[in-house]
Amino acid sequence: MKKWQGYRPEIRDESYDAIIIGSGMSGLTTAVLLAEHGQKVLVLEKHFKVGGFTHTFKRKNYEWDVGIHYIGEVHNKKSYSRRLFDRVTDGNLKWAKMDDNYDRIIFPDKSYDFIAPQEKFIETLSIQFPGEEEAIRAYVRLLHAQVKSGRGFFASKALPKWLAPFLRNAMTKQFFKNADKSTKEVLKQFTRNEKLIGVLTGQWGDYGLPPKRSSFAMHAMVARHYLDGGNYPVGGSRMIAEYATDLIESLGGKIVVNAGVDEILVQGKRAIGVRLDNGDELFAKTIVSSAGLVNTVNTFLRNQTQSNQFKSKMKKVQPTESYVCLYMGLNKTAQELGLKTTNLWIYPGYDHDQNVTNYTNDPKGEFPVVYVSFPSAKDPDWVKNHPGCATMEAITLGRWDDYKEWENEPWKKRGASYEEFKKSISKKILDVVYQHVPQAEGAMDFYELSTPLSVRDMAHYPAGEMYGLDHTSERFRQNWLRPQTEINNFFLTGQDVTTVGLTSALFSGLLTASSILNKNLMKSL
Repeated sequence: MKKWQGYRPEIRDESYDAIIIGSGMSGLTTAVLLAEHGQKVLVLEKHFKVGGFTHTFKRKNYEWDVGIHYIGEVHNKKSYSRRLFDRVTDGNLKWAKMDDNYDRIIFPDKSYDFIAPQEKFIETLSIQFPGEEEAIRAYVRLLHAQVKSGRGFFASKALPKWLAPFLRNAMTKQFFKNADKSTKEVLKQFTRNEKLIGVLTGQWGDYGLPPKRSSFAMHAMVARHYLDGGNYPVGGSRMIAEYATDLIESLGGKIVVNAGVDEILVQGKRAIGVRLDNGDELFAKTIVSSAGLVNTVNTFLRNQTQSNQFKSKMKKVQPTESYVCLYMGLNKTAQELGLKTTNLWIYPGYDHDQNVTNYTNDPKGEFPVVYVSFPSAKDPDWVKNHPGCATMEAITLGRWDDYKEWENEPWKKRGASYEEFKKSISKKILDVVYQHVPQAEGAMDFYELSTPLSVRDMAHYPAGEMYGLDHTSERFRQNWLRPQTEINNFFLTGQDVTTVGLTSALFSGLLTASSILNKNLMKSL
């Protein structure tokens, strides 16, 4: 595991072309692409590890990723996603293909398998829903069309400010035909079978909003992304950041941990540098925030008059809900336990919106979703690196309000009542896990629950947000969610600029670097 360089005062004496706040996927991608074009970059990370949601953590002899569970398309070396991952990791990152049955959508009466490739997906569901084959085929065709129309939408975000008003409408018109509609609204155009709709939207947890509230554009991007199957980074998700930082350093850049930014320094209408938590000031020609919109506006720009413009616009968007994740360590291997790579999506009923409403009204009731992942089964290097054991993760919604009474208590010192509450949630999740993965019960050696407070403290999302901003139709209409800002030399990157997910953050970095360099970097892929 790579050792990360901590902040040292002499770093402030060096000159930089670009300072990037945050070392998540978007920040690292931006840094690589700028460094490739001759810029000296400095990446500042508040946490003691680099990588954002690609970093991992260890307990005993177990290791878990904190945010990467499966990635689509990268097994195809010609796909844009694979090409950009290869570029950012200098071709060193390897991918392991999951089983063709990448997701299993589970309801009380029946389960449904999502199987790659696309034709198998259609065939399998058509057998389970007689008479619906044409509806399923039409739905899949629309997934492809919607994603294709998104190219113009995302490309418009990188247009210079003066040019965007003239070209934006033509570039985004097709995209908004269905992006302005909810997922449920669009699916009802194909079928009235509520069970089929419940199955087809069974991955809503991947983007954080149930069908009546999410934009169909977001649903389409996720569902199409996996139609040809899922993949997992060999060696675990931390390898992404390790390879990317190796490349940045080889190009003359620096990545520094334990370097929290307190404020972005603005002179007139121009960003000139950052002030760290320790008071040190660092300067550069370009400043980039990969720390999320809420953090950027409410913290880094809090003393700037321009923050009022941002805050006014932010009233039209809202953060996603938070989540809890139970990290489990098993004292037998995945092979011994018969664990597969297939993700499980476990639901109490087919109406996802109703499931969420029921849970919101009664948190002691059934979870609206429990997602179970088997990372040690997905990573072919796991047995070599961690012999004799396996890991699992189970994720469900976590309400920030349920944890507010401990929000001012320090990490790992929140007291007995907090630990008891965590224990009750853990037991409730384990009951669901054991029902669907009974062989795990006898091998359970360790488990630990992360809460919205953990997300706040580790990922620095102020309310433990799962996916940044909610992916509603209204969110996609916010033209100001783009890399270039009203402050000269200050740029945004990350999932708030594009959409949720590692691949989206990756391409957000490409859009931001394109905006900074005033160059279409997509062409180079």
